[in-house]
Amino acid sequence: MKERFILALWMIPFILVVCPVDSVNARDAQALVEDSFNYMRGKTSISTVSMTIHRSDWERVMSIKAWTIGEDESILWITAPPKDLGNGTLKRGEQMWIYNPKVNRVIKIPPSMMSQSWMGSDFSNNDLSKTDSLLYDYQHTIIDTEIHEGKKVYVVKSMPKPDAPVIWGMQKLKIREDYIFLSQEFYDEELTPVKALTTHQIQIMGGKLFPRVWKMQKADVEDEYTLLEYKELEFDKSLPDKLFTISSLKSPRR
Repeated sequence: MKERFILALWMIPFILVVCPVDSVNARDAQALVEDSFNYMRGKTSISTVSMTIHRSDWERVMSIKAWTIGEDESILWITAPPKDLGNGTLKRGEQMWIYNPKVNRVIKIPPSMMSQSWMGSDFSNNDLSKTDSLLYDYQHTIIDTEIHEGKKVYVVKSMPKPDAPVIWGMQKLKIREDYIFLSQEFYDEELTPVKALTTHQIQIMGGKLFPRVWKMQKADVEDEYTLLEYKELEFDKSLPDKLFTISSLKSPRR
């Protein structure tokens, strides 16, 4: 379940014209973030993901199947282990629902629960539901450049817009010139680092370069993290609108 949403949760780039930082800032740092988001997510996506929740004294692994369409709709189900089979999550805009097959019940996640962990992982419900919030609720500035595997990387500072409904005081992104999303750091209102999402093992998946492994880790704990490992990934396949509905959530797909 996790695997899928993780995928529903983040970005999509293609070909970025290399130019000086000041020039890119003038052109629009917002465009860089949007292009990366679109490249990483695609018009639609279908993925099979393995999610590993690692703690110092235990480890839990789940298999997830997920579908996304556009910027803010996704649905996913856990396919393993058996005790979690059929548990599902639906996201439409900023709204989220979960389905528990054992009691055959769909529950809408209230605002008070959005900061809680999703399925015990290092991803929160808010991380999943606010996937496209980065595009609209933050002002972006390119503050530096680096080199990664011979390619230029833009370091972006993202500050919340006035009155934006967000919980983070700041985010920092690293986006490669070919739109590959490398990292996302989350800071609280006092600008203290809370956790970081990093990507690894960039390779051809779904017909384009894509990070096969995503890692979310708390800033103050070394031996606690959640890994998302993409096993299968397809982009831009036709998906029916009825897939992203509450009635569909109660009928897990494989």
